[in-house]
Amino acid sequence: MHTTLHSPHQRLGHTTPAMSSHTRVALVTGSNKGIGLAIVRELCRQFSGDVVLTARDVVRGQAAVKQLEAEGLSPRFHQLDINDLQSIRVLRDFLCKEYGGLDVLVNNAAITPRSRNDDENQLRGTRDVCTELLPLIRPKGRVVNVSSTEGVRALNECSPELQQKFKSETITEEELVGLMNKFVEDTKNGVHRKEGWSDSTYGVTKIGVSVLSRIYARKLSEQRAGDKILLNACCPGWVRTDMGDPKPPRAQRKEQRPPCTWPFCPQMQRGLTVSLFLTKKL
Repeated sequence: MHTTLHSPHQRLGHTTPAMSSHTRVALVTGSNKGIGLAIVRELCRQFSGDVVLTARDVVRGQAAVKQLEAEGLSPRFHQLDINDLQSIRVLRDFLCKEYGGLDVLVNNAAITPRSRNDDENQLRGTRDVCTELLPLIRPKGRVVNVSSTEGVRALNECSPELQQKFKSETITEEELVGLMNKFVEDTKNGVHRKEGWSDSTYGVTKIGVSVLSRIYARKLSEQRAGDKILLNACCPGWVRTDMGDPKPPRAQRKEQRPPCTWPFCPQMQRGLTVSLFLTKKL
């Protein structure tokens, strides 16, 4: 699928922007708990506009909203399952109707992988969200895709030929999808190591997220250069959440500054777009 990143008005032909043009909005996928919830919490404190918390499960999402309301914050809630294209499109239509666009998007949604299909679905879901929501990003908008240094590790375990393809400055979205599909087939056929792939499905998925981010950043600079939209992939580090285990050294507590500060970090404020941020560099 080819993604053209026009403005929301160009793509959707909006003529009646509700409260839109005057109300900024930030949205975080997979944000009813863990890092995503911490991102919403901090955005509610820092961001001048509405903050939308999303979750697959409505009950859990609404419970997270009530938790933040008890802290004196006022997020909005909208259901979102990134593996359900219709769910993504319903959210897209909500944003168009209520706001006429989107100012900050943090793609955080993920699940604890129990099978290779889980990892494959996560990349597909992130791509689908970008396909539907990036055209809504308004001028000077910020987009952050949560990736992982596991992707860097997996890339280093790949063959030199695969590394060269993934690192290419001209790789296209179609070429990336082709590579990821080949990894899936090679894995199913039990020949992925012979074909030069890493053994880590999760890591290869995060290679995909980081490379996809670079591709979209390049498209934005080509198709909407004057809008000064910045898109980056970043890594939160090994954080103690219920998706992990007790081993990670970093706990996600209320008093800590989580990755939500990425849309406002010095690099992005200076207008830099890169493929991966490490928290220690911020």
